[in-house]
Amino acid sequence: MTGPTSTEVIVAVDGGGMKTDAVALTMGGRVIARRRGPGSSPHFEGLARSVEIVDELVRDVTGDAAVRHVDLYLSGLDLPIEIERYRAAVAALPWARGGLVIDNDLFALLRAGTDEPDAVAIVCGSGINAVGVRGDGAVVRFPSLGPLSGDWGGGSGLGPEALWHAARDVDGRGERTSLTSAICAELGVGAIAELIEQLHFGERDQADLYALAPVIFAEASAGDAVARRLVDRQADEIIAFVRAIVHRLELASHAFPIVLGGSILQGGHAMLDERIAAGISSVAPHARIVRPDAPPILGAAIAAALHAGVPHDAVSRVRSEFAGEGAPTPV
Repeated sequence: MTGPTSTEVIVAVDGGGMKTDAVALTMGGRVIARRRGPGSSPHFEGLARSVEIVDELVRDVTGDAAVRHVDLYLSGLDLPIEIERYRAAVAALPWARGGLVIDNDLFALLRAGTDEPDAVAIVCGSGINAVGVRGDGAVVRFPSLGPLSGDWGGGSGLGPEALWHAARDVDGRGERTSLTSAICAELGVGAIAELIEQLHFGERDQADLYALAPVIFAEASAGDAVARRLVDRQADEIIAFVRAIVHRLELASHAFPIVLGGSILQGGHAMLDERIAAGISSVAPHARIVRPDAPPILGAAIAAALHAGVPHDAVSRVRSEFAGEGAPTPV
């Protein structure tokens, strides 16, 4: 794809814990530049480093073009104060001097999956979060601060929990589980005690445990009881988000989409998917599950185009620009 020219452009950014996508669009809805960089979640990277990553990508896709409007959707922006601080951190950058929308990446996922006014989006990848919107403007969102705010799940929940069970398997306090040997094989250690020491002394990053999610699903499918309970717990956390949003937005009798995103929810894990579907049916019988066939950057681009005031046919063109690209590769 060629880089931007001197024409006026709209910019959209979708940043998560593992990667960040940025695109530049013309006012006619044509994608003229697109780049991918490392994860930019301020929760994991810190505010200063997140801004550096985003700034580099935005400068890369805009080149010498005049920037009319920018939409930034980043994981880790869960509280109003976090959004305010991010806005202040980018305020002096040249591309932030025009129209600027900053919000959580859930809104990019939501609009990648649906245009409907009543909708729910849930992401489960390295972490977990959800948002619900209603046509009259009401919004339900969650702090998503981990255990502090009642959250559990994603790789950051599943991985450490699997290690907890493996440690208790080894020392006799817990039940036997095939997760013990599977974790050792996945992370290249000879024993769970070795892994624990590496983590304790800072010789290995805690984030390495996030990569254990696929191992847990594989062992659950093979029949391990401990792994199966972890999968069930993950499904129940998804259902709990839906239940809370449906109650708070009074959507129980409505037909609306529930957009599921993130590597875990798009990984094709049958045991997880079946339990989620059954649970959602019990709390929102008219809702339907949507797994977007395009990446969240599409939703960010559509939102940016709408905020910039492009005509309706140009918004339609934005969606066509991503047609056939497919959702992110599941893990």
